[in-house]
Amino acid sequence: MTIARMSGPEGVSPSGQARVELPERPAVQVVEDLPQLKARLDHMAQTKQFTGAVLVAKGDQVLFRQTYGMANYEQHTPFQLDTRFRLASVSKQFTGVAILKLQDEGKLSVNDPICKWIENCPDRWADIRLSNVLSHTSGIPDLMAQSNWGLVRTTPHTPEELMAKSTQYGLQFPVGTKVRYNNVGFNVGAYIVSKVSGMAYEDYLKTALFEPLGMSNTGSDVHADAQGLAMGYGLFPQGLTPQPNANVSIIPGAGALYSTLDDMLMWNRALHGGHVLSGKSYAEFIADHAPADTPKERGRPHRAYGLGIFANRLGERTNQPFEELQIYHTGSWSGFRNLVTYEPSQQVTVVVLSNNYHLRDQVFLLSQQGMAEALGHPFPTAMAR
Repeated sequence: MTIARMSGPEGVSPSGQARVELPERPAVQVVEDLPQLKARLDHMAQTKQFTGAVLVAKGDQVLFRQTYGMANYEQHTPFQLDTRFRLASVSKQFTGVAILKLQDEGKLSVNDPICKWIENCPDRWADIRLSNVLSHTSGIPDLMAQSNWGLVRTTPHTPEELMAKSTQYGLQFPVGTKVRYNNVGFNVGAYIVSKVSGMAYEDYLKTALFEPLGMSNTGSDVHADAQGLAMGYGLFPQGLTPQPNANVSIIPGAGALYSTLDDMLMWNRALHGGHVLSGKSYAEFIADHAPADTPKERGRPHRAYGLGIFANRLGERTNQPFEELQIYHTGSWSGFRNLVTYEPSQQVTVVVLSNNYHLRDQVFLLSQQGMAEALGHPFPTAMAR
């Protein structure tokens, strides 16, 4: 499949790599060319420490692709290599990219005030820019900080209902002065994508991103009608427990998408290879938009807050630290725990998708084990504490 190039320096992608046309997608088949990662995952599967799917690729060469456990334990449905997982907050980067793509089309700017597209926009939102809602610096209270969260969590909402509810609250801090992780900002971003594009947010993603990239297994479950999704689970005292009520209608721009291992590989290759955004917009996408005085997070080095994406040296958080910068996002919602990361200097993609919400540390370490082995570094065996 060939994807048209975006504008930028001749022969150079926004991430600084030599730009080539995207090749045909690799065959979707088991690949186990990372022996240390294979041994680790085989052990974890045998001891029921991991359920999900893992892919590692360097450029377009897949080094590892395998699944473990069941997509649905109650129905005894095994995973397929193209099983669809809920992406949860990995979805946020698609909202950021949609805004930036509309910027490349001359239809908006990330510096525009959000009130330009919101009817009855409260005065306290007057200084909020699109870049603020996409970088967690808007000050708008998150869903979990609003009243009746328990009821909201389980009740379907329209984008208009979500917007009306969010405009009722004051700001938690002055715009742009702090970072506070925020799902509402990305719902606002999705709402604005719809207003500017003249189509539903989900339709814009499909038309502008998924279909041109051949991502036929990626979409939104905002209407709870997606087919072929793995069941999400939580590990509770009574055992592995299904979590069937995802209700992603309340996070349409923040966590409603689903995808597969290979669709996420295609996404990383296209996005970071210069086939989706202009060089200017890509630079804004991965830049750090956090205030300069943002403190460290639990003693860890500061991560860059891009427009729906993060950047940090994740390998430094293992017992075999390595320093390559990674561009990434995590995701956790309704029984899923994910991490999708990209290392630009050697163009390494690692995708770890799990249908067990309570495997946060396992998913993180597996991602860094795959990254380390692909980069030729010593294999980490534990997270640094």
